Amino acid sequence: MQLFNTLSAEERAELIEQSGKQRLTLSFYAYAHIQDPQQFRDDLFKAWNQLEVLGRIYVAKEGINAQLSLPADNFYTFKDHLDTYPFMKDIRLNVAVEQDDLSFLKLTIKVRNKIVADGLNDDTFDVTNKGVHLKANEFNSMLSDPNTIVVDMRNHYESEIGHFVGAIKPDVDTFRESLPIIENQLAEHKDDKNLLMYCTGGIRCEKASAFFKHKGFKNVYQLEGGIIEYTRQVKAEGIESKFIGKNFVFDHRLGERITDDIVSQCHQCGKPCDNHTNCANEACHLLFIQCDDCKAASENCCSEACQDVIHMPEEEQKALRRGIMNGNMIFKKGKSDRLTYKKTGDAVTSTPLAKAKTVKKVRKVLVGKGDHYFTKASIAQFTIENHELNAGDKIMIVGPSTGEQELVLNKMFVNGKEGTTAVKGDRVTFEVPFRIRLSDKLFKVTE
Repeated sequence: MQLFNTLSAEERAELIEQSGKQRLTLSFYAYAHIQDPQQFRDDLFKAWNQLEVLGRIYVAKEGINAQLSLPADNFYTFKDHLDTYPFMKDIRLNVAVEQDDLSFLKLTIKVRNKIVADGLNDDTFDVTNKGVHLKANEFNSMLSDPNTIVVDMRNHYESEIGHFVGAIKPDVDTFRESLPIIENQLAEHKDDKNLLMYCTGGIRCEKASAFFKHKGFKNVYQLEGGIIEYTRQVKAEGIESKFIGKNFVFDHRLGERITDDIVSQCHQCGKPCDNHTNCANEACHLLFIQCDDCKAASENCCSEACQDVIHMPEEEQKALRRGIMNGNMIFKKGKSDRLTYKKTGDAVTSTPLAKAKTVKKVRKVLVGKGDHYFTKASIAQFTIENHELNAGDKIMIVGPSTGEQELVLNKMFVNGKEGTTAVKGDRVTFEVPFRIRLSDKLFKVTE
């Protein structure tokens, strides 16, 4: 029985595009006592793989933490399967505000010591003695109370692009760092203030609220279902959103818009922007905020040094990567000295810097995949696998590092000769103002 992925991310993306099925992105968590996490993990994989579930799921003896996507047609079958486990029966599923069929491209279920790395010894306090859960309207009411202190339990790169107005936003890289910082900062208000917390989907606040009650805080509250559920209730009930900007999410989207307020800046030029990207140099892979102009000029890189690296032959790039430690040493979160306009903690503004433009949904069909990029000539080569491609077509090149790049195909070469039409099996080449990668897909824009 298959217990692991057998398809690459690129192969999976192609299957999703060809299927034409709408997918839902959702998340949930549950604290429970799981005797055999490995067996639980294997059982989930076997059941969910058949339902075409993709995502990142962590299981441990203390429960499950899941972010995933699945075909909308399979939603109720998936929910029925969750209901077979007593601790997940009728569990709240946080459905994403903005849907993206390619939010996840693999099904990864990992067994860990904890479902959230909090650095706490759970044996020293009662993890079930949690704070009071508040719905959106209740949360808004408590925000207006002068005796309330609201704390963002997320990391600095999350709060920078969106947050509740007036929230304390710790300058931390990880959840475990925030707990002692907040405890020390608010030590004088354990009795006289309401401690109001929020995070993305609620799981971090579950543990944090129990921790702070154990530390002597009398009035502890948390946003039920986190920002995701708050936004759903705001839209469904016509409530004013006290959250501004974007909600950072841990999938390929990297963010979903809650309000049209842009409260952050491009880390390279300072222009109002709230789009995260990862540096195209895989030995760097820095997560940072980058506007479209800097993305084009820097070829999706965080610096000139990284831009030089991506133009090296692939073997030289691999040689540079050998021996580099993985983890936080590479996957830094926007704090590199190469970035001029990074903001953290109190420096993060709650004053909108600009309004986001409405993005029209582009209709497109998959035409082919990337074969090669000729660096000196800035020429991209693709193999046509589906449909027909014609000179004058509007096309889109899409990839994890490339993003979504649109252009008009004014001139192309088909199998080495200038041509006007390419069909299945043909190799086409044309000039592009950016680097493409072998994982990139070529689409024809139809509307």
